Amino acid sequence: MTSVTFMVTVGSDRYVAKVVPTALQSQFEAGLSMAEALSRVNIDAGSPVRTVDGSLTTPLVGGALGLLRFVGGRPLDACDQLDQQWWGDRLGAAHRKLAGFTHPGTPRWHWVRPDAEHLDLEPWLRPAVGSAVAELTRLQVTDRLSVGALHGDPAAEAFLLDPATGRIGIIDWGSCVTGPHVYDLASAVMYAGGIHRAAALIEAYSAAGPVPRGEIEAALPTLLRFRWAVQADYFAQRITTRDTTGIADPAENIKGLHDARDALRTG
Repeated sequence: MTSVTFMVTVGSDRYVAKVVPTALQSQFEAGLSMAEALSRVNIDAGSPVRTVDGSLTTPLVGGALGLLRFVGGRPLDACDQLDQQWWGDRLGAAHRKLAGFTHPGTPRWHWVRPDAEHLDLEPWLRPAVGSAVAELTRLQVTDRLSVGALHGDPAAEAFLLDPATGRIGIIDWGSCVTGPHVYDLASAVMYAGGIHRAAALIEAYSAAGPVPRGEIEAALPTLLRFRWAVQADYFAQRITTRDTTGIADPAENIKGLHDARDALRTG
């Protein structure tokens, strides 16, 4: 929801052109750099086509343009057990391959501020977000979490299976961040419908990723709740600023906010 995307075809070659607002350029370039790093170690990630002078993006009025190599395949099904295994395996492998990755544009952990003005949008928002942030703070005080470069929003549709080759690519690195590895796993679990519906995903990630099983078991519930707080914060800000980037109907922002509300009330 943070970019405008176009398909580009040059002869038999296919690309994806993405335009992001200037405010997101640094994070966008960090994500492109992550994709480039993964492509070097044989993980298809929609690597960027650099400009003639070696830049990752080209400046536009009010934004920046990046050109990415197209990654083909069908999106994984978040409800399919086999797809969940592939999903967890590839996310874990990406975390391992990105060990030691740094980029100055990668946002630092974490960015949710319980005192933000947009959390006045609805009465439940500030208390729910504040509670999730406080729970995360307590976890980080008592537990030492594994950290590294993260995808930031590893939904099932960001993982593309090519039926012809069996390869699974990972796209959409524009939400990249540096933080606890389990935050990325919590994001995937959120999209899978919660911990009770994501056993295959969690097991596959545990086998392939860099995080000890004990840390996953201890940290996942708290980081899943925080992930829903991130959703609430994100959609509240979009509604407040009337941001409709990437959606056809502003009602989608409201639905996203209320899905987060329901999850935070029951989680």
